[in-house]
Amino acid sequence: MKKFLIIGLGNPGVEYSKTRHNIGFEILDYISLARECKFETVKLADITKFKIKGKTVFLLKPNTFMNLSGKAVKYWMENQKIKLDNILVISDDLNLKFSQIRLRKKGSSGGHNGLENISQVLGSENYSRLRIGISNPGSNQIDYVLGKFTEKEYKSILKICPDLNNLIESFVLKGAELTMNYYNN
Repeated sequence: MKKFLIIGLGNPGVEYSKTRHNIGFEILDYISLARECKFETVKLADITKFKIKGKTVFLLKPNTFMNLSGKAVKYWMENQKIKLDNILVISDDLNLKFSQIRLRKKGSSGGHNGLENISQVLGSENYSRLRIGISNPGSNQIDYVLGKFTEKEYKSILKICPDLNNLIESFVLKGAELTMNYYNN
């Protein structure tokens, strides 16, 4: 039986809820609700799972804070014996226009501290990542990414969540390459 680990990046705690940097958490919350599974707080993360055509999919929200996400990712990959090819990390991206998505099979962190830490801890950049655009304010980026979504922005994110749910299903059933070809166009 194949296992997959879908990681949403964010920071734990109510003060970070609905912030742009926590878009990975927001998306996993939507998917868990759509798939009727509940997160449980366990070692280093909040985690839940569901099945897609016999494949087990784990949704993981590290509670190690963004800059130390790699610790939780590595622990759960080893704990569940999940291959690097079967992980997908969801993060915010300042370089994409708001709610634009981009799926890649590998690549650099692009300056994202969560992705940087995961690459460092895993010793590889060869894992899939789904970047969700939050736009770039130009200056004051730290305050911007840690700032709350506006009502308009949050509605925009909710609008793409069904597509992201389908993207994850495609990633699990068809692989990163075919999913990229479909969703990046």
